Amino acid sequence: MLLNDLLFQHHAIQAVCVLSLIIASGMALSKVRLGNVSFGVAFVFFMGIVAGTLGLSIDADILSYTQTLGLVLFVYTLGLSVGPTFVSSFKHEGLWLNAWSMAVIAVGTVMALLLCRPLGISLPDMVGLLCGATTNTPALGAEQQALSTIGQPTASPALATAVTYPLGVIGVILAIMLLRRLFVRPADLEVRDESEDTTFVAQYVIVNPALEGKTVAEVSHLAKVHFIISRIWRGQTVIVPVSTTSLEQGDNVLVVTNRQEVATLEMLFGRRVEKDWNREEIDWNHIDAKVGSRLLVVSRTVLNGKRLGQLQLRHAYGVNVSRVHRGDITLLATDDLRLQYGDEVVVVGQPKALDQVEHFFGNSAKRLNEPNLGSIFLGMVLGHLLASIPVSLPGISAPVRLGIAGGPIIVGIIVGALGPRMHFISYTTRSASLMLRRLGLALFLACLGLSAGDGFLATVMRPEGLLWLATGFLLTVVPVLLVGGVAVLTRRMDYGTVCGMLSGAMANPMALTYAADTVNDRTPSVAYASVYPLAMFVRVIIAQVLILAFA
Repeated sequence: MLLNDLLFQHHAIQAVCVLSLIIASGMALSKVRLGNVSFGVAFVFFMGIVAGTLGLSIDADILSYTQTLGLVLFVYTLGLSVGPTFVSSFKHEGLWLNAWSMAVIAVGTVMALLLCRPLGISLPDMVGLLCGATTNTPALGAEQQALSTIGQPTASPALATAVTYPLGVIGVILAIMLLRRLFVRPADLEVRDESEDTTFVAQYVIVNPALEGKTVAEVSHLAKVHFIISRIWRGQTVIVPVSTTSLEQGDNVLVVTNRQEVATLEMLFGRRVEKDWNREEIDWNHIDAKVGSRLLVVSRTVLNGKRLGQLQLRHAYGVNVSRVHRGDITLLATDDLRLQYGDEVVVVGQPKALDQVEHFFGNSAKRLNEPNLGSIFLGMVLGHLLASIPVSLPGISAPVRLGIAGGPIIVGIIVGALGPRMHFISYTTRSASLMLRRLGLALFLACLGLSAGDGFLATVMRPEGLLWLATGFLLTVVPVLLVGGVAVLTRRMDYGTVCGMLSGAMANPMALTYAADTVNDRTPSVAYASVYPLAMFVRVIIAQVLILAFA
């Protein structure tokens, strides 16, 4: 009686029990590997289908709410995590990534149109199959809205999406696995250092006579490259330089710069000392007795969004900030760099000065252990508002929207990248951020599998069921293999970036999780976030255009 109440009688506690069982069993199976392959968190989705097939269900309103909450939580926190690197990534390779993503979408759309007549599948059903094959429920909603506008039924396309959705999820993962086996070299899968440190520490001897008597500020302006001089050794004297400090021939300068600028600075100063200053085991506090180095945490909210140059730390405290650690990224501490709450800054100076500047930054790790949940939920609200804005397009009678998956990830990226400029504190510890992403994804997949499992076998056994399955599988696998294979072979992108791009183009968070676990790197997540918003928007438009133009 108790078991029946907890599993089969619809109420809030029953929904918690059913979803918890699905997630717990799926996460337990996620550790199972078949050879070198594991589907990871995708097992939660599969266990949801099994539960639905066995007759388990939960209240429809609770199911819809939990699925929406899980998806929004996942995509918003994903946007937050990749936001700091998204802008720079888009400037360098984002256009190419989106071009490849549009190629994936174009191949799938053309295939769907070409297969309609030979297979005898109506256009509305084919668009429904395409939505399921690309795991894109917002596109299905757009199609149903377009069908309602022209007075056609919407049930059959929804059924087509439900049938092809599970294989759409699996198909992208299988295609990525096949790409790896066919086209990827072992060297492409070597585990790289997860930190993205583009900075480099080098020691130079000033032998260039043109620098004699010039100040640090004048040399910086002359070089037109970014660098920080953290120490100057002049005979037996150690100097913590400021912008007005004059340089002399024979000075030994310890410089922090970007890796690509090392050779340029050697030509500027005259000679580089062959000593490795980038080893992790260097104890910076024992290099000089009078000058130390300290890692301080920015925990004062008033500093969020402030440019380093505004703080005048050299003149006020006689210290230099050489680098800034932001999550997995290490940034050069230039004057125009905006600080973010939770940044770790590397400060060089005399011990007394370091004590003073420590209070200035706050340096309270305890405060950072408390995630700012208020900003997370506010960001989710803003994401929903953006998702609901209708956009009218020429030739389309009904407006299109970004949907619950597109709006929150865009807001997350904006807050992650530009939050400090808006004095919006969104700092979350890495463990808390990962927890929120995994929780959101697990809830979303459990609900998705549970809803797809209800009546799944009955639908598959219908006369057109197997044809729909086969067609949907082709619409999933062929574009991924074709475009992904070309992208890998051209060597314009590494394997992790290709996987992230393909996962984003197919709106498949499970494939993203598999790719991230495979390459043990952030590149799939950055690529996914770079293409996902535009890909989602384009697919929503295509679903409506196909119906309104050709149905």
